[in-house]
Amino acid sequence: MPKPTLAGQERYVAPIEETPLAAVDSIQVDEAPSSQWKEAWKQLRRNPMFLISAALLAVLAVVIAFPGLFTNADPRFCEVGRSLAPPSPGHPFGFDFQGCDVWSRTLYGARASVAVGVLTTLFVVVIGGITGAIAGFKGGWADAIISRISDIFFAIPLILAAIVSLSALTNAFPDRGFWGGIAAVVVTLAVFGWPQIARIMRGSVIEVKNLEFVDAARAIGAKDSRNLWRHIVPNAMSPVIVTATVSLGIFIVAEATLSFLGLGLPFTVVSWGNDIAEAQRLIRSGTRLGVMFVPAAALALTVLSFILLGDAVRDALDPKAKKR
Repeated sequence: MPKPTLAGQERYVAPIEETPLAAVDSIQVDEAPSSQWKEAWKQLRRNPMFLISAALLAVLAVVIAFPGLFTNADPRFCEVGRSLAPPSPGHPFGFDFQGCDVWSRTLYGARASVAVGVLTTLFVVVIGGITGAIAGFKGGWADAIISRISDIFFAIPLILAAIVSLSALTNAFPDRGFWGGIAAVVVTLAVFGWPQIARIMRGSVIEVKNLEFVDAARAIGAKDSRNLWRHIVPNAMSPVIVTATVSLGIFIVAEATLSFLGLGLPFTVVSWGNDIAEAQRLIRSGTRLGVMFVPAAALALTVLSFILLGDAVRDALDPKAKKR
């Protein structure tokens, strides 16, 4: 028997006719469900950090593609008579020790420095993504072998390994040219930089492969290879993309460091690292420090843009990380 209602406990239930479905509660049954990437893009468009970093990187892309829009000076045309000359019309930051236009070399130097970062990141994501996905999905002996190999590479400092490797390459191939120099730096950084992506991909794949949609795909007859590359990897790429975005800036700094030490790109290649290395002699004298600060500022601003972009992408793809 129902319990008797005491005084003050009466409940009123309105008829359904008096409570129509509000517009905020309505559901578009014909609309396609939003994907993770679509929802992330909606959040990114409202994130000021993403808008600022995207604008800076868009300007950088224009500078790399069309440096002639911003200067008429040839970065390779140098006159000793203009050595350390102050700014003048058409040369807003003056000239370096060799008499080269600082502004022109900074603009054209973005090509080599950013090319190294982008190509290295692509190779690292491909190598680390494939090995990490196989290790996380297969498990067992495959996971053990790949994990031990990645541990070995993790134990080797990236810059130290690059210094040793590029020293050997420089002795064997001193005249590598533009693309040869870039290829040497990219391969060296990629060989010793992939374990981080592999670990992240491995952990993400282990988490995703136990979800329900993977079991559903397996139940309808999907093979393991199709399950891995069609269903698991696309849904496990979020942390890899975030890490790769930040790593791109790190690889640009690594190239500048190696070029500063004289082991990165050949000195004939116009790059930020070579220009900073050339200007280091001015630090002790304290004269014309802008010759060094201009390419250094361009390098710092580029790296900062990629870091801000990585933070914005992380907040969009992993909202829990922002709360933590």
